[in-house]
Amino acid sequence: MDIHYKSGATFTVAEMIDLYRRSTLGKRRPLDRPDIFGQMRDNANLVVTAWDGDKLVGIARSLTDFGYVTYLADLAVDEAYQRQGIGKRLIEETRARMAPTCKIVLLAAPRANEYYPQIGFEHNPRAWVLKGEVSFTPD
Repeated sequence: MDIHYKSGATFTVAEMIDLYRRSTLGKRRPLDRPDIFGQMRDNANLVVTAWDGDKLVGIARSLTDFGYVTYLADLAVDEAYQRQGIGKRLIEETRARMAPTCKIVLLAAPRANEYYPQIGFEHNPRAWVLKGEVSFTPD
């Protein structure tokens, strides 16, 4: 398998939603709201994608100032492509596009909680979330 990684690649909202459906992250995202997915795609200022030919198989979607902190909002890999290093490589590709002083912060999906320490992340118990007025995910 020859996976290609791209920054700034063009993809449709439908392709993005399809990827999230094929990943475990889709359970916590508003898959029935393409308008929100459009905002997620268009307003992230650093998006690195993984491609198997013309098939979108992974995404690292971030908000960053490129010098101090990057919030890795989504790391999604198609379940059929997991455990092949794609998620780790997406993070490496993200990190390569920022200054060495920049840290990456994320909120782990429950099933991915044990993954992040294995690739160098440190747990921080001080994360807080103020939910939106309308919830799209089951509690």
